[in-house]
Amino acid sequence: MRKTIATVTLTGLALALAACGSQDNASSTPAPGDSAPASSAASGAKTLDGVTIEVAAKWTGQEQENFQQVLKAFEAKTGAKVTYASTGEDTGAYLGPRIQGGSPPDIAILPQPGLVQQYAKEKALKPLTAEVQKQIDDNYTPYWKELGSADGQVYGVLVKAAHKSLVWYRDQAFQDAGAQPPATWDDLIKTAQTVADSGTAPFALCGASGWTLTDLFENVYLSTAGPDNYTKLSKHEIPWTDATVTTALEKIAQIVGKKEFLLGGPSGALQTDFPTCATQVYGQDKAAMVIEADFVATSAEQSGAKLGEEAKYFPFPKAGDTEPVVLGGDIAVALKDSKGGMALLEFLASKEGGEIWAKLPGYLSPNRNVSPDNYPAELTKKLAQTIISAGEAVRYDMSDLAPSAFGGTEGKGEWKLLQDFVRDPSDVKGTQTKLEDEAKKAWK
Repeated sequence: MRKTIATVTLTGLALALAACGSQDNASSTPAPGDSAPASSAASGAKTLDGVTIEVAAKWTGQEQENFQQVLKAFEAKTGAKVTYASTGEDTGAYLGPRIQGGSPPDIAILPQPGLVQQYAKEKALKPLTAEVQKQIDDNYTPYWKELGSADGQVYGVLVKAAHKSLVWYRDQAFQDAGAQPPATWDDLIKTAQTVADSGTAPFALCGASGWTLTDLFENVYLSTAGPDNYTKLSKHEIPWTDATVTTALEKIAQIVGKKEFLLGGPSGALQTDFPTCATQVYGQDKAAMVIEADFVATSAEQSGAKLGEEAKYFPFPKAGDTEPVVLGGDIAVALKDSKGGMALLEFLASKEGGEIWAKLPGYLSPNRNVSPDNYPAELTKKLAQTIISAGEAVRYDMSDLAPSAFGGTEGKGEWKLLQDFVRDPSDVKGTQTKLEDEAKKAWK
């Protein structure tokens, strides 16, 4: 469910943000082939005349249309013909039978790194060529290269991102309380108290949707424990009983341990799903803040709040030494060893391909060489700039890196145990022990 929201509503975010920007979105939309060539795969010569390439991804509607504009630019440069197949929300269920039947698409765009590892073990993926890897080395941090790798072999490139390190707030609630957007965790707690004292609940917590609690934990943990420990915990190379986890949970308890900080108290928070929590902030004016990703913007706009005026956000406050930037995203892999497929991956990994996509709604690039100036709206530019500025410290959604039994199943594993923690945050050590017990089962 988390991935459905992240991919579908990001389109609505960018469409809404475009109205807030100073540029004319239509004028910034590129015609296929407008950009100068960036790589050998798109050298300007029609090197792939007569070649047909099939790409499968879960995108539909506007998101699909925008991606197909990128594909048209590739076609115009190379002469290839690219066909698109929508996998639906369950990418694995779509690809599995095609892989087993010997007729996979040339390229698949996967919604989570776990599928890269799964298909690599099944020998279903083709290693990337030196040309594709050069684009990755030139345009991505080593972390993103590792994310698309298995057993030391590079198979995938992260082509699209969702920004998960944001706190959205209702401007009028802050004005009424005399509060300002905080820059640190301690300031956030003080701001929450100020808002609570004004008579408004500081947070609408989406506790019924367990994945939102993993997002909260990941931001606090990345900030307090640092990128290296984040990577280790995501691989279960350090236990959930580690002192770094203790610190993160104790920080979170400063919010969930105060009933007046949560709309409806812990019980109300655990009965509120996403996007209802966003509606409680903007449509119902019951709370001041909601901690979630860029896609909150769609719910805010649907509730009648204008982005950049009543609906605003601030970066997730530093709880430690690291400015947290947690991303979700989609990884492109090759399922056939074809010249056309590799050429398309080279194009998607290039600065040129990223810039074409960035000028269209519904897109954030993990490519560090795609300038924020390419985005059609001021708020989108700011989101992109935080990704670039974070550099090597950016990390991928930890629960999406974990086995689904631990990090992605309703009523089980991390989702359930963090919900239990919201219900009773007094036993930090006990929560850690239970998390470690579940992690051991999942990582067998």
